Formats: sequence, C-alpha cells, structure tokens
Amino acid sequence: MSEIGLKKTGIIFVILFSGLNISGLHAQTSQPTYVVQEKVVDTYAAENPGWLVNVDEAYALSKKTGKPIMANFTGSDWCGWCKRLTANVFSQDSFKEWAEKNVILLELDFPRKKAVPENIKAQNAGLQQAFQVSGFPTVWVFKLNKDEATNQFTVDALGKTGFTNTVEEFTSGVEQMFKK
Repeated sequence: MSEIGLKKTGIIFVILFSGLNISGLHAQTSQPTYVVQEKVVDTYAAENPGWLVNVDEAYALSKKTGKPIMANFTGSDWCGWCKRLTANVFSQDSFKEWAEKNVILLELDFPRKKAVPENIKAQNAGLQQAFQVSGFPTVWVFKLNKDEATNQFTVDALGKTGFTNTVEEFTSGVEQMFKK
C-alpha cells in the first residue's frame, strides 16, 4: 500500500484497555487491527535518550501536545545505516531542539543482541507489519485519532523517510510532510 493509500484509508487499531501489549495483527476487517492485552512493562529504554518505546505513551503525549508521532523503525545494534542516522541526526543537539518543538519521538527497535521485553517486541512487530516496513531505518510520521466509542485508533500517515546525512536534510524533509 502506498503512503497515500495508507493515509487515506488509515490503519485501525483495536484497543482493549486492559493493558499495553499488542499481541498480534488480526484480519478482522480489510484493515489491519491490533488487540492489546495486559502485560507489565519491563524496564526498557530507547537507545536514543528522550525517545519513547511504547505507542500508548506516544499517543497520550501526542494528544496532549497536538504534535505528530515520529516513529523510527531501527535495528540499533546491527544496522549500519541506523547507526549512521543516529550519529548524524538523532544525537545532534540541533535535532533534539527541533524534535522537542515539533514531534513525539517513538523508537521501534529490532535488535539482534539486545534483550527486548515481549510486549515491546509484539508491539514493534505489529507496527512494522501495519506500516509495511521492510528495511531499516524507516521513519514514519503520523497522527493517531481515537474513536472513544469503539476504542479504535486511526492513523493519519503524514509520510515516511529513511537515512539522511544531516539534521537539516532530515528535518526539512519531515517539515515537508507537515505541509501535505
């Protein structure tokens, strides 16, 4: 599905507010859906300081601030381009200042050596499938909208990007997504 198709149709997340663990993708409709189940979140932090690892927390902050979510699909301990993106962009003070003003940062990591709690693994795998991410790094910018009556989220995808060499190149590309 193209970015435009994803934006127009949205992705529906079925949320059972008994917890945080996305157990998998279920084809209950023609749209991808998630069933969220309760599980205690283990102590786990993003590789990049200041990034969230839980989509529920990112949604809450996004709703509170009105900022879109910027989700970085990464292989932090094995992906060379992911490491370069972090070094060239995400670790730079100018990026951190820009992000604080413009987006909610969400890291969706797929490491090979680092231990990741099962609930985060399931969440990340479900989002990878929903956004059809096949390579790393992939960065999606989107807004979530919740229908309180059905406990479903609809994704308004603003766009995606991947590796860029500089903070300016990266942030200007994301800002173009905001204008669409």
